[in-house]
Amino acid sequence: MIKLCKVLIPLSIFLVFVQCMGSEHDPSENFDWLVGKWRRTNETPGKKTFEYWVKINETEYAGLAFTLHNSDTVNQEKMALLKSDGNWQLKVKTTDEKDFIAFEMTMQKDGLFECNNDSLPFPKKITYWRDGEMLKANVAGDSLQIPFEFSKIKK
Repeated sequence: MIKLCKVLIPLSIFLVFVQCMGSEHDPSENFDWLVGKWRRTNETPGKKTFEYWVKINETEYAGLAFTLHNSDTVNQEKMALLKSDGNWQLKVKTTDEKDFIAFEMTMQKDGLFECNNDSLPFPKKITYWRDGEMLKANVAGDSLQIPFEFSKIKK
């Protein structure tokens, strides 16, 4: 009985340790740094661009981006950051498109991700990252890049 206890107790401790380690999330898969209301700071004069991001659950974030010219909405995009089958995707849908366009996440680390879809002429690559208190993004094709800089809207 004592021999059995000497085996079972360490084995139980080891199994609990392994279970706890497995339940932790990879910090690079936490996109909470994206959540909030953001206003673009490098927009052309006369326009205002905003992005709003919310966390739905551990594997889904939803975003809405829109641009105002005076008080008219001149552009709007719905976005979703989703994990499916172990892989993250950024899905984007403008008002001109019937369905969401998927961009596969090709790189991610804490506070940064990059998504690609080489089948499109533009954009082929979308990158988001946190730079201090700023949210930055870059939308790129073969020869065109559009940088976005956002500051968080205070409540």
